[in-house]
Parts: sequence; structure tokens; C-alpha cells
Amino acid sequence: MNQPDVTDTEQAARLVGLGLRGKQVPDRDMTYRGLVHRYQQDEVFAASVDAIADGLGLTVLDVTKRSGIVLAAQPGSAFEIKMDEYARQAKLRERRDTEKVLHGIAHLAVAALSFPRPDDLANDQYVGRVSVESVDLVVRETCRLLDERANRDSANADPSADEPELERAWRAYLRRPEVAATKDSRRNSDSTRGMVSRALRWLADRGLLQAVGEEADEVFRTTSRYQIHVRQLASQAAFRELLDLGVVPPPSGSGLNVTAVPREDLKRGIDV
Repeated sequence: MNQPDVTDTEQAARLVGLGLRGKQVPDRDMTYRGLVHRYQQDEVFAASVDAIADGLGLTVLDVTKRSGIVLAAQPGSAFEIKMDEYARQAKLRERRDTEKVLHGIAHLAVAALSFPRPDDLANDQYVGRVSVESVDLVVRETCRLLDERANRDSANADPSADEPELERAWRAYLRRPEVAATKDSRRNSDSTRGMVSRALRWLADRGLLQAVGEEADEVFRTTSRYQIHVRQLASQAAFRELLDLGVVPPPSGSGLNVTAVPREDLKRGIDV
């Protein structure tokens, strides 16, 4: 009976391991470059890598020379990071389910602003830039538009029981203070800008964003790894529900410009 090639299996596992180190990229590691090249050229080796990842509860999203191997945790995987755990450090001011969605909103807004047009998301060479201020301003302006829409559509502006959870959370975000400084001058994680800052730094710690400029500006640029993840996000229910609200922040050279657009046009524009 043929025995598996231990060396090949070890190399396949090593490639998966490199993918778990978010800041590791092929450009800085000759071994990593070689493994990426082998994955792209050797179907048997690629199948072995995919099988090892799957056994660990991971999915291989893509393998490129720029990004390396990009992995995503499967539901129930030991690597899955649930929003309950992510939001646990923040003080609960809302219902627990709403609080979790508030933190999710910050991540969805970062993704939308990082790649504001379908062509940006499809272009492998595109690099987006976002800041704490820009993300928070866009979400708050979106909340204002939704509030105006609710007041026009109904005499009762309070969300009804059958209103989408995400839409209820927009209202909670609008009530949250923009900035609430702590005693040692750090941004309070309970404020909306604190939530956005945490989201951006969490992504940067995992090699999905890179901080640029002065730290006080809190400006980040996207990486190819993040672009691949956002492409995956664009097909998921939470992202679709965000789009179904009918509000999108288009790129504008004259500053912040959040515009309500028809849902049909919005859905056509997001397809990648």
C-alpha cells in the first residue's frame, strides 16, 4: 500500500500555518513564496493543503503571490471568532443582541468604505484607505437618513417588532456618543469612534489593514488579504441586509457625501 509523502504533507501543513499568521506575506519569506508557487502549479499539493485546512475547520479563500494563502474559519471551528466574544470587552448599553450588531456595523462600514465601488473590489491592484473619523461620519450620516425615512414613512418612529435587527441597531448607533474620553486620554471603547478604532486595529493586527501616517490620525490602508475577505463578505446575508437598507456611501472628491439610492440600483452595483 502506498504511504503518503510525509514531506509533502508537512509542507502543505506549513502553508496552512503561514496563513494563520496574518502579517506574514510571501514577499518577505522565500519559503512562503515557494509554497505559494507550488500550490498554484501542483494540483495534488493544492488538494492536500485544502484538505488539511478543511480538517482544521478552515476554508482556503485564495492563494496569491501578493496575499499568500488566505483562510476563513468555518462555522463552529476553533478558529471562529464570534461577535459575542469580540464585543465582550465593551460595556453593554443596549440589549445584548443589539450591542453585538453595533460592533458588526463598524466592520461592515469599514468594508464598504475600503472598496466603495464594485470595480475597486474586483481590481487586485486597488488599495483603499479609511480612517476612524470617516467610518464614524458615514455611519452617523446613514443613521440620520434612515431616521428621516422612518419619520416620513410612519407616524411612529419607534422600530416595530418585525423590523430587521440591523435597522434597529442603526438607531442604537445614532444614540451612542461619538467620543467619550477616558481619564488617561484614550478613546473610550463604548463610544462609536472607540468602536470603529477597535475594529480597525483588530483588522490591522491580523494583517488585513496597515496603519499609515501619524498614529493620532488613525488612517489605515487595505491589504490584498482584506480585499479577498471583503469579496467573500459581499455575498453574505449581513452585508446584503446592510445594502437592502438602501443607503450607500459613494466616493466623492469633495468630502463626505452619503446618498440614498434605489435598492435595485444598489444591488446591481455590488455584484462582483
